[in-house]
Amino acid sequence: MVRVLALKSRSSSTWRLGLVVAGLVACYSIKPLPEDATLAPPSPFDGASAGDAREILGVKLRWCPAGTFIMGSPPGEPERRPGEDQVEVMISKGFWMGQYEVTQGEWARVMGAFPAEFNVGQGDDFPMYRVTYFEVEDFSRRLTELAHASGELPADWEFRLPTEAQWEYAARAGTTTPTSFGTSLSSTQANFQGRPYNGGAPGPSINQTTPVGSYPPNPWGLYDLYGNVNEWCRDWVHEQLPGGVDPDSYSVRGETNRDGTYPRARRGGCYADDGWACRAGFRQRFEPERRHEHIGFRIVAVRT
Repeated sequence: MVRVLALKSRSSSTWRLGLVVAGLVACYSIKPLPEDATLAPPSPFDGASAGDAREILGVKLRWCPAGTFIMGSPPGEPERRPGEDQVEVMISKGFWMGQYEVTQGEWARVMGAFPAEFNVGQGDDFPMYRVTYFEVEDFSRRLTELAHASGELPADWEFRLPTEAQWEYAARAGTTTPTSFGTSLSSTQANFQGRPYNGGAPGPSINQTTPVGSYPPNPWGLYDLYGNVNEWCRDWVHEQLPGGVDPDSYSVRGETNRDGTYPRARRGGCYADDGWACRAGFRQRFEPERRHEHIGFRIVAVRT
């Protein structure tokens, strides 16, 4: 079993969290969880360090190591919204996340026909969008079956949507600012429409999706976590962020919308949003049976 050790920098009062594996520090956090917190044993399929690359059935992935982070946004963050109160989260098992949003080309290879017409960008390298939550789950199951059959994915791993916690952990990539780019966001750094965030430099407003990877990646080599299309997450939406170890609200419904429907989570903002909606801590909701051109998805490979 791998122990979680709290380390304090000699040069500052900031706590960091070291995941000590064979004498190497793999990940950091600004605040440790309790001393008795433990991680799952490592898997031979794990990456060696954050941002390691792997490809399965043509899908490019990046390694997100186990670790802890502070989920949500601090009270003073500009444009902060309700439901972002911070919680401590521990990711006890590392996971592989799609380097890009799932593309239309990848969907066609796995599923064949498209469930709806495209109207804000079309081509093999454009993100898949106008897909319901249930269609995305079907894609994930089919991709898992194909990867198991090819031997590229171990039997005890599967593809699925990320939890809100996994999504935000990967989007932050060890940073604590509103996005992994810092305290501001320019429309030269992400595909969004309208006002840059917190003094970011203005850039082009495309007003539609762009091919994945058109903007700079975050520190773990992940592209378009901010902007382009919103990304479905695994969880039902709860007013309060879930904290603790591996929080997962897949099976536990939260609060209803005004019409009595239950929403699933989506993250990341999109090409039609202002920059503030692309913050790592910003949360949005959408009913799982609906589809929209603003919403696509990204997958993770996780150990079951």
